[in-house]
Amino acid sequence: MQVTETLNEGLKRGYAITVTAAELDAKVEEKLKEAQPDVEMKGFRKGKVPMALLRKQFGQRLIGESMQEAIDGAMSKHLEETGDRPAAQPEMKMSNEDWKEGDDVNVDVSYEKLPEIGDVDLSKIKLERMVVKADDGAVKEALDNLAESPQAVSYEPKKTQAKKDDQVVLDFVGKVDGEAFEGGAAEDYPLVLGSNSFIPGFEDGLLKVKAGDEKDVEVTFPEDYQAENLAGKKAVFTCTIKEVKAPKKPKIDDELAVKFGADDLEALKTQIKDRLEAEYSGASRAVAKRALLDKLDDTVSFDLPKSLVDAEAGQIAHQLWHEENPDVEGHDHPEIKPTDEHVKLAERRVKLGLLLAEIGQKAEVKVTDQEMTQAIMNQARQYPGQERQFFEFVQQNAQFRQQLQAPMFEDKVVDHVFEQAAVKEKEVSKDDLEKAVEKLEDE
Repeated sequence: MQVTETLNEGLKRGYAITVTAAELDAKVEEKLKEAQPDVEMKGFRKGKVPMALLRKQFGQRLIGESMQEAIDGAMSKHLEETGDRPAAQPEMKMSNEDWKEGDDVNVDVSYEKLPEIGDVDLSKIKLERMVVKADDGAVKEALDNLAESPQAVSYEPKKTQAKKDDQVVLDFVGKVDGEAFEGGAAEDYPLVLGSNSFIPGFEDGLLKVKAGDEKDVEVTFPEDYQAENLAGKKAVFTCTIKEVKAPKKPKIDDELAVKFGADDLEALKTQIKDRLEAEYSGASRAVAKRALLDKLDDTVSFDLPKSLVDAEAGQIAHQLWHEENPDVEGHDHPEIKPTDEHVKLAERRVKLGLLLAEIGQKAEVKVTDQEMTQAIMNQARQYPGQERQFFEFVQQNAQFRQQLQAPMFEDKVVDHVFEQAAVKEKEVSKDDLEKAVEKLEDE
């Protein structure tokens, strides 16, 4: 077997592999001898079928298998000797397409190898990390928001007309073309006006009612309403108003704290402070991560496999096109060509992806089985009642598991770099952090 280099340009590699007819025949002979003891054929005892007959019966199939094994073996040996890591599956093509049994097998192989990335001195990377403390003002603001939430607000009867945010307790019966429909009636139903919990127009029709009023509210069901028999239909709801109640903001005290699962007000404040600082820390990490990636992009340089950049640019262009054309759900659309801007973004993504993968490999960063299991369970919670089907899907879909694992691996590598880099903490205000996060979203 002979492997001859035909291309060595940047990251591109090309080779001509020749498997001689004698080598191929020897491999077929080896396979036949291996199978001979177990072969049964009419007129012969088990294991006594002549080799010539075996070759006539199975030779063609074994030639194909032997050819593939020989080429794969040559490639594996070549990659092991050179240390090349193909960026994608190598392309293989027989160069003697008119091959017939007894000829040598000539195969052209081409691929782009992953670049060699030198060691990066992570200790020389200087970063600033924002630190925001949850002060009394932030805790008070959060407490006020809790006090105004539906879970905390109570309602007390009022004699004046109902307005937005008031609660109306009513009986109602809905009819379409004079006939009551299933699910269109209720008694003593507490409805907060402005909650948008009913179809459009219903809550607006109850503004200015008072306790004891009776009112017909005319509405039209949306065209996309879930009940097809009602979609787009006009309906009349006959409403009897039992009570009108005004929202009563609760006192911020121990009783409120208990409603939210805390022992008392001080415990609730502590919980809020911890939650806020965890949110600030997450936002701060996102800002620091972007700064880190920018520094790595600016300071580290190596050749990029064009095949990976082209694939990434195409994916970016395709995704953005669909975001701009949300009505097109399938892929029956004109060819989408990446712009220079798409290519530039793709180069950054490919570069940073390869670099972080290299850093992670050298640092032996791993996503543990326990971490993967937890990630899968978190995803499964998004499909209540279908958890079992989701787990089966994950087990059978290696690509989906990789999609789950990739961002987890990246985050662990980023954390590793943070530990090695010179990170200086800087205490800033909540507003400063919010502006930094908004800047990220705008880029």
